[in-house]
Amino acid sequence: MPLITTSRGQIFIADHRKADSTHIPVIFIHGAGGTHLDWSADLRRLPQANAVALDLPAHGKSTPPHRTTIKEYADDVLALVDALQLPRAIFAGHSMGGGIAQQIAVSYPDKVAGLILFGTGAKLSVHPDILNRVMTDYAGVADLLAGWLWGADVTDEMKQITREQLLKTAPEVTFGDYTACNGFDIRAELKNITAPTLVISGTHDKMTPLKYGQYLADNIPNTQLAIIENAGHMLGLEHPQQIAKIVADWLEGVQNATS
Repeated sequence: MPLITTSRGQIFIADHRKADSTHIPVIFIHGAGGTHLDWSADLRRLPQANAVALDLPAHGKSTPPHRTTIKEYADDVLALVDALQLPRAIFAGHSMGGGIAQQIAVSYPDKVAGLILFGTGAKLSVHPDILNRVMTDYAGVADLLAGWLWGADVTDEMKQITREQLLKTAPEVTFGDYTACNGFDIRAELKNITAPTLVISGTHDKMTPLKYGQYLADNIPNTQLAIIENAGHMLGLEHPQQIAKIVADWLEGVQNATS
């Protein structure tokens, strides 16, 4: 699991690719304040994914600086793809990472073989109680998010783990992430995304409600929408096996269509 030197800095990756795999690599992009560990092992180790899960700049083990726009993060991810010498990839993004994946599809369409969008939207406005308190009451925001990020069936222990993981990310980095999300609005450009797309949304998502996923499915051509009952914003960790099966089946279809 190395640090990769790119034209824009050093990016840490968990590299699950197999040398003999014929599957198009999937680049997993986490959300605000997160790391590659926000992706379940079920997803990262899917044979069909041939996955690379990254830590965005200043997150996890990647080097600073952090960013304050989705476009900057999209450029960072493309710099990683170039450093890995990948002609194309499938970009899977959760929440802010889903915004980054959409931006890549608009800005660098030739690099995109597909999109997988988890709990995200074409516009990512941030609740004032989060954005305005990150720099003054980070622990309080972590408490708030521990409740908002999950569905009803998640244990208090899992919520506490999320809180602790968030607090490992510097507040200025998380503030930059939420600033990036709050300034993101790609609704007018969705029609220009031509890559096959899978949208996965949870019925109990308080951060990016199901209507956000439905909007993506209605406005991006060639899109499949999967709705996960009772899932919150961290749906990939709440229902790892169910979502891994949905993703594996979709990836098989994309692979067959391009082979």
